[in-house]
Amino acid sequence: MPTLLLALWPLFALIVGGYLLRRRDLLGEGFWPGAERLNYFILFPALLFHSLAGAPQGNPALPRLAAATLLGLGLAWAALLLGRRRHGWPAARFGALAQGLLRFNTYLGLAAIGNLFGPPGLALAALMLALLVPTVNLLSVWALTAERGVGARTLLPTLRNPLILACLAGTLVNLTGLALPAGSERLLSLLAAASLPLGLLCVGAALQPRELDGELPTLGWNCALRLLAMPLLAWAVARLLALPPLESSVLVLFFALPTAPTAYVLTRQLGGDGHLMAGLITLQTLLAAASLPLVLTLLP
Repeated sequence: MPTLLLALWPLFALIVGGYLLRRRDLLGEGFWPGAERLNYFILFPALLFHSLAGAPQGNPALPRLAAATLLGLGLAWAALLLGRRRHGWPAARFGALAQGLLRFNTYLGLAAIGNLFGPPGLALAALMLALLVPTVNLLSVWALTAERGVGARTLLPTLRNPLILACLAGTLVNLTGLALPAGSERLLSLLAAASLPLGLLCVGAALQPRELDGELPTLGWNCALRLLAMPLLAWAVARLLALPPLESSVLVLFFALPTAPTAYVLTRQLGGDGHLMAGLITLQTLLAAASLPLVLTLLP
């Protein structure tokens, strides 16, 4: 536990720092939207591309890790569909609940994996993201538009997502063995190094504690499923497929992450329940400070 706390507390300190910086308006309100765009369109795609382009291909556990990732996600999606059928959630509400369960804070996840497992863990995480980012985004769009259908106007922005494009480009470079221009490796590493600290500050700045009113029962069960049941599901899938310890740990950690702050933007764009989504993001992020060390303590 002390090792885990030493690895994780700086990450949550950055989140708290971002919250305080925005609430005290030390950088000006206009700083944060620009910082989020810089990270979303340039810095974070550079990190994903860099990690995937240099990821080793010889790990025999990679097919099982990919299968475990998709199996865990598929089981969670099936449970959500059953819940929607039973409770009759409208798309606006179902979309927020689905994102609360399926989406994950990639900034926090990659920072934690980098601190705990180093470059080998980051390479595995990048490979998981190549599967998870497009799949989760498409499922989120479908959940928010289930009552009016998914068309080109909703799918095209998802397919143009810079994170998806970075994953595809990094995978292509890795598989084809293309050589990057001289010096680009260093450039990408510098951009990647700036991404996670800025991303965690932006996560803190996006927290909205005032949105916790009025939905506490729903917030409570969704947070419990995301932060406790999802990692337990990932652990069971990892045992079923006999994943090695490192691959199992990375899988469980990703399934234990709080939901993504960008889920609020997508929810508002597609007419979802923004109040519920903001509450889920805020409460899950706050509770993850306690749940992540607990979950990781149970890993081998």
